[in-house]
Amino acid sequence: MAWTEDRVEVLKKLWAEGHSASQIAKELGGVTRNAVIGKVHRLGLSGRATPSRPVKRPPRLAHPKPRIRPDGAVVAPKPQREPVEPQLKPNEKTAMLAALTPQPLSDGEAATILTLRDSMCKWPIGDPADPKFAFCGRKATSGPYCAEHAKVAFQPAKKREKKKAEYDYVRKIAG
Repeated sequence: MAWTEDRVEVLKKLWAEGHSASQIAKELGGVTRNAVIGKVHRLGLSGRATPSRPVKRPPRLAHPKPRIRPDGAVVAPKPQREPVEPQLKPNEKTAMLAALTPQPLSDGEAATILTLRDSMCKWPIGDPADPKFAFCGRKATSGPYCAEHAKVAFQPAKKREKKKAEYDYVRKIAG
């Protein structure tokens, strides 16, 4: 396959519109994705209108199929129940952590990245862009965290699954 002027113009147009190399190869026909990438490189094309991303489609919901009885009668499926809404409670741990301030060091300052030691809790407190940002600094008793922060950082698998279900539900209703 030869790169004619017309095909190069189509390539340039599609590339500028943000199409992927695979999409362009399919559109042109007779060339591979790698051939398109090579030609783009040789032409020095760079800027794109939008980055190429796969189209995200919402998952298809399964619809129950009607059953056919041995006598040939069609039995309509029972309507599916709406999912039970999980009861969302205020997160007590978040409130507890908000009240937990950094432990002052011997000089009266909070632990920073420069003063943090292996034996100290490495839970970040505040916004890293804020000059008051610090680490907890208490004695690390559970891996890198103090007992209070370990309760939040390490959750049993069942609790994680429940929180994920609540999160997924909230995302679903939020749209």
